[in-house]
Amino acid sequence: MSSASAVPGIRRRTRHLGVEAAGCAVAALCVVTAAPAVADGGRGGAKPTIVLVHGAFADGSSWNGVIERLERKGYTVMAPANPLRGLYSDSAYIASVLKTVKGPVVLAGHSYGGAVISTAAAGNPQVKSLVYVSALMPDVGESGMSLSARFPSALGTATTSVPYRAGGVSGTDLYLKRDKVHPVFAACLSAGEANLLAVTQRPAATTAFSEKAKAAAWKDIPSWALVGRQDMTINPEQERFEAKRAHSHTVEIDTCHVSLVARPDAVADLILQAATATATTAATATNTAATDPAHPTLATTGTPGRGAQAITLGGIAGASVAAGYTVVLLGRRLRHRTH
Repeated sequence: MSSASAVPGIRRRTRHLGVEAAGCAVAALCVVTAAPAVADGGRGGAKPTIVLVHGAFADGSSWNGVIERLERKGYTVMAPANPLRGLYSDSAYIASVLKTVKGPVVLAGHSYGGAVISTAAAGNPQVKSLVYVSALMPDVGESGMSLSARFPSALGTATTSVPYRAGGVSGTDLYLKRDKVHPVFAACLSAGEANLLAVTQRPAATTAFSEKAKAAAWKDIPSWALVGRQDMTINPEQERFEAKRAHSHTVEIDTCHVSLVARPDAVADLILQAATATATTAATATNTAATDPAHPTLATTGTPGRGAQAITLGGIAGASVAAGYTVVLLGRRLRHRTH
């Protein structure tokens, strides 16, 4: 084959290899940009799970109106059954439930449920916010009984004691007196609604109120609190005292003790405030971690920040340089073959 006829063939091979090199460059760009985009989407799309803990004389259905509103906003919600057998065992049970939740948690408690979440959340880094709804917020060494002694309420004359025995264990249950449920516990509901609460109430063992708290998670975890100005079960002054002591973000509304039933809109709004703050904090932590390795990141929260953009742009630049180098190298080899 003459050198003249060989040249077009070489040129064709050169063009062919150039196209392959360009294809490799495009593929490299696609690989580099795709991975960070998927990672950022996973973090940015996550929302905290909201766990709701009911109080004494109630069950998880007391949160129904709140749950509907939170789920409409796209949140995953859990309302586990609070055993109501004693502060220590109840908080241990709720703590075990929390360990099954992946990602960040917003933990809310109503009434006695507030004491439970204060202990259950202790030492759990996934719990990012605490929300107290007309709730007990005992400090270490305090109990529901000791707080009510400082801030008396009508609940002191609204309960009746009934002995119980189960599984070889005996104790005393507290029930609300049927004629006291409406005026003391649920004055902001209709008489018919209050009667249903009285009929379906779940008693709480006296140990729920007598056992002294061994932890107070609100000292370390940001908290939100709702004070019911018409609460006859827990003295509103007690709720204000607790919220101020915990430096809680506090709102006050005109409602009785069962604010989660009477005003699910206000309760849901407060929980959403805590959830939104949790997401904002997570995003800040993620961006901070990108520039400061000493700060831990949140695995399932946050939004794409400058760090993610820098990684993507850096990858594009690197792929472009690599592709350009490949083209130059192939060109040199082909020119060497023609001489």
